[in-house]
Amino acid sequence: MRIEAFLTPSELTGLAGRNLREKVCVVFDVLRATSTFATALNNGAAGIIPVGEISEALELKKQRPDVLLGGERNGLKIHVNGRDFDFGNSPREYAPEKVRGRTIVSATTNGTRAVRACMGAGTVIASSFLNLSATSNFLLERKFESVLLVCAGTGERAALEDILAAGALCATLAPHGTAPATTSQSHASTTLSDSAQLALAAFKQGQADLSGTIFNSENARRLLGIPELREDVEFCLRRDVYEFVAALKEGAIRSVG
Repeated sequence: MRIEAFLTPSELTGLAGRNLREKVCVVFDVLRATSTFATALNNGAAGIIPVGEISEALELKKQRPDVLLGGERNGLKIHVNGRDFDFGNSPREYAPEKVRGRTIVSATTNGTRAVRACMGAGTVIASSFLNLSATSNFLLERKFESVLLVCAGTGERAALEDILAAGALCATLAPHGTAPATTSQSHASTTLSDSAQLALAAFKQGQADLSGTIFNSENARRLLGIPELREDVEFCLRRDVYEFVAALKEGAIRSVG
C-alpha cells in the first residue's frame, strides 16, 4: 500500500488531472462534515448526497421533495429564499427520529466539496475519528494498493484536526512508519509519501493530548466561541464509537460494513 496525503484544499485541483479509478480516497473533515455524515448514518439515515453548492441542493430538493437539506456556510445553518435548511452541520442535530430512513442532501463549505473532488476514484470514504478503526480495517482487509488521504481544510487553508486524523490513520496502517517493500515485517510494504509522513509526525507529536491540541485549532476555537455549537468539538473527537465505514455508493454516502 502506498499512502499519499493532500493536506490543504488548494491541492484538490490536482485531483482533476489524475486517473483515480484504481485509487481509494479517504476524506477527512473532522470539524464537522465527515463526523456529521457518520453520525447521521449511525442514526439511521439512508444516505447523504454531497453537493458543492447551495443551488445544487435546492435543485435536488425540487426533483426529490422527500430529501432533507443539511449543511453550512461560515459554520452556520444555511438560510436561503426565506427558509432554513432542515439541518446545519452539527452532528448533534441529526437525531434518529429526524433522519431515520431519510436521504439528506448536504452542502458544506469544504467537506462536501472535498468529497466531490474525489468522485473519479474507485472508492471514496468519508472518515473521522468517530469511525477511524473501521476505516483502517476496511483498507487493510481489501488490500488497496494506493490510498489518498484528503484533508478538507478550512477555506483554502489546512485544518489541524484533519491532518491529525489523517496522521492517526497512517499510524494504524503503517505502525512502523514507511519502509522498503523488500522487508518482511508486518505492514512493511506500506509506504508513505512525504505529505503522509508529515501527517503521521503531527499525530505522534500531538497524540498524548490530542483533544487539547485540537481544542487550540482554528476551527475548534471558532466553534467553542458559539454557545450552541460548543459541544460539537468534544463530540467529534471521540474515537471509534461507530463500527462502520461511510463510503460513496451510487452518488450517496452510505454505511458499509
